[in-house]
Amino acid sequence: MEETTVLILLAVVMLIGSYLIGSIPLVVNLSEEKLQLVSVLGAGMLVGTALSVIIPEGVRSLIHKSHEKKDGSVMVSVHQDVDDIHGMIGMSLVLGFLFMLVIDQISSRSKASISDLESSIKGVTNGATATIGLVVHSAADGVALGAAASTAHHDIEIIIFLAIMLHKAPAAFGLVTFLLHEGLERVRIRKHLLIFSVAAPLMALLTYFGLGQEGKETLSSVNATGAAMLFSAGTFLYVATVHVLPELIVRRSNHSLAANSSHSGHALGKSELVAIVVGSLLPSLLTMGQKLKFLIYKTGIHIAKLSLLIIICLQQQNKKKKVEKKVLPYKSIQNE
Repeated sequence: MEETTVLILLAVVMLIGSYLIGSIPLVVNLSEEKLQLVSVLGAGMLVGTALSVIIPEGVRSLIHKSHEKKDGSVMVSVHQDVDDIHGMIGMSLVLGFLFMLVIDQISSRSKASISDLESSIKGVTNGATATIGLVVHSAADGVALGAAASTAHHDIEIIIFLAIMLHKAPAAFGLVTFLLHEGLERVRIRKHLLIFSVAAPLMALLTYFGLGQEGKETLSSVNATGAAMLFSAGTFLYVATVHVLPELIVRRSNHSLAANSSHSGHALGKSELVAIVVGSLLPSLLTMGQKLKFLIYKTGIHIAKLSLLIIICLQQQNKKKKVEKKVLPYKSIQNE
């Protein structure tokens, strides 16, 4: 019952947090140049979160589960286990990337049949493709969280939740800025954002409640939590590198041509280059900050324990001294 309550609370926080952060570009009015800069920053954060948050956490989950299996037994197949983990890492990433490639191609074929329609429809379909990619990624995150909640490892569940929140925030932000660039109406953008925000919490709850005991044991045995995170990382990388970044570069090229700019058509400006570098590094810095806070927290606990131990020792020494002072006069009286 406690596991269910914790998961529901995490799902609610995830839903509200993603929607509120994604709504920031809709509330704050930005000029075309600032919106382009924010979009590049969001694209960098998409890439950075996939490379520095999701993939490391997925690999960590796989290694953690592998060590659990070997605990208490003779490790005679260490190299085989390592090879299996490497194979699962690569396969999960590739499958996620290819899954999004197939979805993108299906969407492109449907777009080709309406290529003679208005350009606004093209923007809608581009926005739909980006939203589908991020929703699939978000749903895979939800499966990972639900699978982690189904096991007895609450530490992994919390780590996955923090990892999801670290990249869902910039993902929601990046999605909304991208849709604004595509020229979608704000009401439609809010619908896209709501679908994206609901996907992970809903899939987490469906995964948790839809699994029986046998299913939970099976997921635990095949490292489903780490594999789901790596699969989602593959979908994330595709959306960030194949859709969002190229679209921003094309828009930069069109803007440069329209303004007769001296910059190269397919080159980002200096400020945009700085923005994408900062955006790519920001998730790593946030993760390092979380680890630093955890390290400070643990160090503080150890210092508090040591201080308490010293105080107890000093109190015991004071008690011994008081007892000795009481005993010494009694012995002197007996000697007399």
